[in-house]
Amino acid sequence: MSPSVTSIAVICDWSLLQLGLAQAINSQPDLRITTFVKSVNDLLRKANGVKIIVLTSLQLSDQAASDQVAQLHRQGYAVIVISTSEVQSDAVPCIKAGARGYLSRQTDDSELVTAIRAVASGRSYFGASLAGQSLPAPPPRITSREKQILQLVANGATDREIANKLNITENTVHTHLERLRRKYGSRRRADLTRLALKCGVMENFKE
Repeated sequence: MSPSVTSIAVICDWSLLQLGLAQAINSQPDLRITTFVKSVNDLLRKANGVKIIVLTSLQLSDQAASDQVAQLHRQGYAVIVISTSEVQSDAVPCIKAGARGYLSRQTDDSELVTAIRAVASGRSYFGASLAGQSLPAPPPRITSREKQILQLVANGATDREIANKLNITENTVHTHLERLRRKYGSRRRADLTRLALKCGVMENFKE
């Protein structure tokens, strides 16, 4: 996959909708669907290199959708939800769980592409049906390197030990820690340990 092309995975168990999404997205020179799966667990086994997930919640309850968004957010993915609902109260749980985009069933292909490009550039995009409504800010994303550092902090490693373990400088460790503190307002190492537990990096970290 060329660096100029955004790799996308789609979670959807409706073949007709898969076809429509593929036509809308793969017709763009800078976007490419690399994976279609039916569940989050299937995705986590296959989504190598994917940064953006399009999650269709047509068959999900609001709680199930937000739970899946939270799981993907903890893994570092940027999630765009396509929902049957246009109601603010249905969008809020997904956004609080980490969704960077939320679109209704009224979304056309142009808006879908706009949303994906916005999220790929690090911004959020919430559909026209939610325009003008008061929505929460999505929680900040944690990079894979930040996850590694959080796990080592939670295990009691010093900054020097973290640097040696990850083969980076202490100054780089300090930079990552400061970014985490700014993102979450967690000033003490004990706060960062709690953040590691909350974000699930303890069980997800790999040597």
